[in-house]
Amino acid sequence: MGVSSTGKKKMIPQIKTILFATDLSKNSAYAFYYAVHLAKRDEAKIVILHVVEPLPRMLVSFEDFEHQVAKDRWEETVKKFKEKIQDVSVKVDARTGISSVDLISDILVRLGRPAEEILKVVDEEGCDVIVLGTHSKGFLAQTLLGSVSKSVLQGTQKPVFIVPLPAGDTEIQLDLNDVESKPV
Repeated sequence: MGVSSTGKKKMIPQIKTILFATDLSKNSAYAFYYAVHLAKRDEAKIVILHVVEPLPRMLVSFEDFEHQVAKDRWEETVKKFKEKIQDVSVKVDARTGISSVDLISDILVRLGRPAEEILKVVDEEGCDVIVLGTHSKGFLAQTLLGSVSKSVLQGTQKPVFIVPLPAGDTEIQLDLNDVESKPV
């Protein structure tokens, strides 16, 4: 711990709530291990967030029909996502010996722009730390996902852990691909 100019010790704030934002990728699954480790170490809770981007307005037609289809699809996406997170938690538990299910306080699925929703949830849930996975393959994926990470970093005063997928085999077998994450 450092000492401020007034001679008082500066304390690192206690981590009570961790926001784990996921895009359902292998990178996010890997980052979940970090969120679990931090939560266990600091006796904190994890709020899990997945953001689904809406369809552009110009693609929406037949408003009443479109609204019902979107609502039905949204409810199914939320249900599948929550089931998949439970599956991931069980797999993490088996690999780490830590009960991640007990560390999760809430699972949220939001409709909107990822960076904006992440920042909203940080405030709404009183999160002390943000954990994000990042991709390292391909210029387009890196640029798009990098823009979310960059926007989150610029929009918060909270610590942000950006976890890249390491090179080589990570032995992660957390298949999140059967949960739809398409625009609604």
